[in-house]
Amino acid sequence: MFDSVRDDLRATLDEIRAAGLHKPERVIGTPQSATVNVTAGGRPGEVLNFCANNYLGLADHPEVVAAAHEALDRWGYGMASVRFICGTQEVHKELEARLSAFLGQEDTILYSSCFDANGGVFETLLGPEDAVVSDALNHASIIDGIRLSKARRFRYANRDMADLERQLKEAAEGGARRTLIVTDGVFSMDGYVAPLDEICDLADRHGAMVMVDDSHAVGFVGPGGRGTPELHGVMDRVDIITGTLGKALGGASGGYVAARAEIVALLRQRSRPYLFSNTLAPVIAAASLKVLDLLESADDLRVRLAENTALFRRRMTEEGFDILPGDHAIAPVMIGDASRAGRMAELLLERGVYVIGFSYPVVPQGQARIRVQLSAAHSTDDVNRAVDAFVAARAELDA
Repeated sequence: MFDSVRDDLRATLDEIRAAGLHKPERVIGTPQSATVNVTAGGRPGEVLNFCANNYLGLADHPEVVAAAHEALDRWGYGMASVRFICGTQEVHKELEARLSAFLGQEDTILYSSCFDANGGVFETLLGPEDAVVSDALNHASIIDGIRLSKARRFRYANRDMADLERQLKEAAEGGARRTLIVTDGVFSMDGYVAPLDEICDLADRHGAMVMVDDSHAVGFVGPGGRGTPELHGVMDRVDIITGTLGKALGGASGGYVAARAEIVALLRQRSRPYLFSNTLAPVIAAASLKVLDLLESADDLRVRLAENTALFRRRMTEEGFDILPGDHAIAPVMIGDASRAGRMAELLLERGVYVIGFSYPVVPQGQARIRVQLSAAHSTDDVNRAVDAFVAARAELDA
């Protein structure tokens, strides 16, 4: 039987390669950091890393690593169970309480990933008599989570408040019992920030709840690094925040839902990814507590990240590159043609800069780009070297 299936799968893989959409995995032989050592899948040797979500440079921070070592000795390696059976330790409850306080929410529930967190919210809270109104560019995990629910689905154009209001009116006219607006806090392919203050105003006007996936913001966006609700002054008006421990907050894995107390209580009883997945490893929970200590004790990492971001965006603009506007650490360098973006990424790796080209279907047709992600771990020299490498790679492409 599998012989015929194998032929079909090989044909599909050939089509992916022929379309220039194949995603090779480069192998690194070092910790995640501002520089990494590529051992396979690209030019071997040490390269500058400008494509990780390691926004604050905490993935290999010595205090975070030390906290992880201590946690292994105290709490062990894994829980071998789910939370409601025998998979809850004191360190999990402590992290949930700390995240709740940090994000200004009443309670928090931990998941094995933010993908699971988003996958567990909608079917738990919404039924066929309810409506969910989603931004068109929301993350795949939100899209898949909505598909799992039986709620009526509405979609509004990216950050378009007039269209959001039209969808809210349509949901109300359809007799929706509950309506939930859901948006990314920061859209990962563009670095654009959702207008949460305007979204909350519309939610109040139309009696809707608001949910934000703030994975690309928590830790470094907002005056205290508390994300886009803090940035827009609506921390008390957002009902549900989902996020990850796998980006700015240490870069390991794990996710969470921080929300109104009753929402979290129901998720503990009904959310399938929570009920049927092993507990977050205690070493990650303990290291995440150390990350929160670092974030709450000083803002030096956020300041350094902002400086690196401003420098890269300014220099690339001066060199004539097309970068989407904004001040987020996601700085998309627009290329247009998919093959050109892929080739430029290869040339940059040859020059010691590790980046990835993104093309359709990850981004719209004709909008291929290299998504550069800045980190507090980068030095000023690192940033300048990256810009110089872009200039040299473009010159070779155009020769």
